[in-house]
Order: sequence, then C-alpha cells, then structure tokens
Amino acid sequence: MAAAKKSRWEEDDSNDTRQHHTGPRRKKQTVSSKPSTVEIVGTAEPDNAVEPANPEEPAHPPLLPPSLPTHLANNFAHISACRSVDQCYERLNKIEEGTYGIVYRARDLATGEIVALKHLKLEQEKNGFPVTSLREIHTLMLAKHPNIINVREIVVGKPLNSIYMVMDFMEHDLRTLMEQMREPFRPSEVKSLLWQLCSAVEHLHDNWIVHRDLKTTNLLMASGGGLRVADFGLARKYSSPLGHMTGLVVTLWYRAPELLLGEKEYSTAVDMWSVGCIFAELFVGQPLLQGRGEIDQINRIFAACGAPNETSWPGFSRLPNAKMFKFSSHADASKRLDRRMRSFEGMTDSAFDLLLRMLTLDPSQRITASEALCHPYFAEHPPPKDPSMFSTWPSRSQ
Repeated sequence: MAAAKKSRWEEDDSNDTRQHHTGPRRKKQTVSSKPSTVEIVGTAEPDNAVEPANPEEPAHPPLLPPSLPTHLANNFAHISACRSVDQCYERLNKIEEGTYGIVYRARDLATGEIVALKHLKLEQEKNGFPVTSLREIHTLMLAKHPNIINVREIVVGKPLNSIYMVMDFMEHDLRTLMEQMREPFRPSEVKSLLWQLCSAVEHLHDNWIVHRDLKTTNLLMASGGGLRVADFGLARKYSSPLGHMTGLVVTLWYRAPELLLGEKEYSTAVDMWSVGCIFAELFVGQPLLQGRGEIDQINRIFAACGAPNETSWPGFSRLPNAKMFKFSSHADASKRLDRRMRSFEGMTDSAFDLLLRMLTLDPSQRITASEALCHPYFAEHPPPKDPSMFSTWPSRSQ
C-alpha cells in the first residue's frame, strides 16, 4: 500500500488529555447538511405601519441563522449549517455520562424516531474545541460502515457553541448485556459478534484509522443482535512510516503488551490485541486479563501468553519498560491459557488458534482484521448466526 500523506491528525498526541487545537485549521471539505429552519419572532407592528408596495414580497429580507464562533467554524466545517437541537429533538432520559459527553435518549420531533443524542462537554474548554471531541466527530464522519455507530448529523443548542451528535439509538452495550444474560452467548452467536467486530475494525484500518479503545462497553448492540463499534474519542488517523503516538490509550484490561512496555510507534496491531481480549471475554463472560495496574497487567499477559524473548519478539528488550520485568517464570504460560479456554463450549481448535494469533505478543506477527475474517474458524460449523435471529432483550434505557 502506498504511503499515506501525513496530516495534522497524525502528529504526536502525547498530550491528548490536555491538548486542544487552537491554531489555524486546514480547510476541510464540507459535508452538506440540511439547512436550519429559523423561526423569527418579531415585535408587534405600530398602527401606522406602511404596507410594502407588493404585499407578496416581504418587507425585509429574511434573517439568516447567526454565525458560529470563529474557533468552531475553523475547527469543524460541518457545524457551520447545523440545526437547532431544541427545534428538532425532545430529550427523554439520560443514558450515561462520560468524561467527554452526556448521552441522552431522544425523539426526533419530525419522525418520532428514537435516537441517541450526545452532548459534548465544552464547559471547561477555554481554548476551543477539545481534541477528543474533534477527533470523534471527524472519524465517525469518515468511517461509515454497518458495524460502526452512525452519526446522522451535528446539531447546536443555546448558546451555539453547545454541540450535540445525533446517532442511531442502540439498546445495549455488550458488557452490560453479558452481565444481565442468564445464559452465555451460544457458539454461533459468539462467531457472529466476532465477525461483525472484525468487519468494522477491518474497515477502520483500511481507512488508516486506529480506534485505540476497543472494549465490550464500547460495543453497542441492537435487540436484534446487530453490533456497532462506538466511542471514537481516542481514535486517530495514522500514516506510513509510523509516527510517535501516546501510549496512554486503551483501557488497561484490553491494552496490548507493546503499549505497556512503552512503544510509541504502534499501529493497528493494538486494536487486534483488544479484539482478542473481547473474543475471549465472549466465552469467559468477564474480561480475560484483569490487572490491578500496569505492572500487574503485563505480568498477567505473560502468565497467559508466555514470556517474550528476542526469538519470539525481536527487539522487545529495547522497549523503554522492558527492563522492569523478569520473564523466566512464564515459560510455559500458553499451556495455562489452553487449559483455561478449552473448557468453554465452542472453543474448537480453530477458535483457539485464532485467539492465540490475536494475542500474539509480537505486534508484527499478530493477525490482522482482514486475515482474521479469512480464518478457518468462520468456515467451520456452526456458521455465524444472522443478527436478525438473535434473541431480543429489554432496553436498559427506557
């Protein structure tokens, strides 16, 4: 694949949690959106008001929606013609609140359809649009796919720098659903969910996007079994050759060993490690590697997957944090993972082989999303269950 042109999205992001884009922005191609319908409330006319010469013509030219603040218009061109949230949607109840936003269940006033409304948190931002929100909007506008959450439009509140993302409403997240289910997913359902996840991740990677926070709470599900990848606050574009990126990404239990060892020039393999952790979780019913901190997490990884050496993972000893660990005690660890996983229904030889290839310590040898979709696991019996054939579950948000 030809090297991608490096953009401002591919700069070192070591200060993501604090850094905001405040300087001039590159001009982005504007994605058309429906223009706002502005209701103009005028004052009462005096008794001596003069009728216009042509009564069919307005006395004054129609007023236009007020312009957005300059820093928002520069940061994200799609917002320049947004509709008003209060004129278009009725908020019904709050679903959840995170670091970067509050998600509401809402009703489209025009169609009656239920949607998810994410109010981006900007109250503490003094220097413009926060980089996490900007990346999330930018990435979701680029990454259209049946298994990626769909952003329908961006709407504004009062004041106009109050920004909302309107998304398809999904009844469940995978983690909460698994906690509430009386029985685990059947093998055909596990296979279907993994297929949908790998399809979404393949699409992201084909478009030079790395998610960097894949976990079961960020996988949303409709009652019919359709899976959507969500929460793109840490996602970013990458380039070839790789540039430096922050290692403070991915929730600890799903974080790849190269990140824990201090690698800065990482790529799509970190997502595939997370996919492997999710794959195991679908069988086990809980996260596979539940470390109490970074050191405990890396020790749990080596206990499950074996200790690295320069033969199995060339160059690992040169990573910044490699000298902090002793690896000899984990020589036969992969056998322990085998014994643990083999007890679950559906963990066939092919399934276990795919899991091991996702949880390969050396990122250069870790299976890609495209390769995973061609793995024999998906061809063996039972076939992946059609999402429309999944059971239905009551919505947690009503």
